[in-house]
Amino acid sequence: MSYFVYILASRKHGTLYIGVTNDIARRIFEHREGLGLKFAKKYGVHRLVYVEALDDIRVAIQRERTMKEWPRVWKVRQIERDNPEWDDLTDKLNR
Repeated sequence: MSYFVYILASRKHGTLYIGVTNDIARRIFEHREGLGLKFAKKYGVHRLVYVEALDDIRVAIQRERTMKEWPRVWKVRQIERDNPEWDDLTDKLNR
């Protein structure tokens, strides 16, 4: 089973949200529908700009915690390394 650490953004260089899940497609759907956390709904963080797959839930949870502690500039650098235009990666999940 895979686990995913992901970053959502409200827009390019906008508000960021970092999470972890075992079902990335379902979790993105929940964020977009305003289910679960109020943060995504309040700040409009619906654009999937970064996703990382890991095989161990403990490693995934630790990665999420570590990334949440990073300075914002490190988070932006992580996103822009693989997704310089901050494109929404949701459609690529289904391919």
